[in-house]
Amino acid sequence: MGDSVVEALKGVSLSIEKGEFVSVMGPSGSGKSTLMNIIGCLDRPNEGTYTLNGARVDGMDEDELAAARNKNIGFVFQTFNLLTRHTALENVELPLLYAGVTGTAGMAARALNEVGLSARINHRPNELSGGERQRVAIARAIVTEPAIILGDEPTGNLDTKTGAEIMDIFAELNKKGTTLVVVTHDREIAAHSRRTITIRDGLIRNG
Repeated sequence: MGDSVVEALKGVSLSIEKGEFVSVMGPSGSGKSTLMNIIGCLDRPNEGTYTLNGARVDGMDEDELAAARNKNIGFVFQTFNLLTRHTALENVELPLLYAGVTGTAGMAARALNEVGLSARINHRPNELSGGERQRVAIARAIVTEPAIILGDEPTGNLDTKTGAEIMDIFAELNKKGTTLVVVTHDREIAAHSRRTITIRDGLIRNG
């Protein structure tokens, strides 16, 4: 930033094993977003190494990074990020279409059924509640069967009851073997995970 060097992360050393359910907590500006962006192959570290599913990520070019991201990572955001003119089914199909997969409708329908939304597949986002929209977003994240699902404040726009329901879906996915990493400010939400990592000033304080 100008003449100043900002160290978002400072020598973070972290291992997340296949099948774990990890929450990441910390105040604003602590480095959570930078850590998630690196795990999600959206950013590369300036130094150090990152290995994802057996492959070194830190030396990849942009195309390789995009391929690693599309193959391994599913994202669930606080703001859902659904296309308003498309149905729930069409929103879930999108990652498959980008990947050139055929038979997308059946795969998307199965993903929506897994999150309990089979009766709403033809509804558009403005016809769904906040919790239902987040279920669509989760179905979109799991439809490609990624190695990891990253949740960035996935319950931040939801009431307490609905947020707990979303975390129950995450817990069920984890029981089936999906690795989950969730950023949250809410200790009750973090309690749904099996391990909590706390970051402050770019350093892991525990976890």
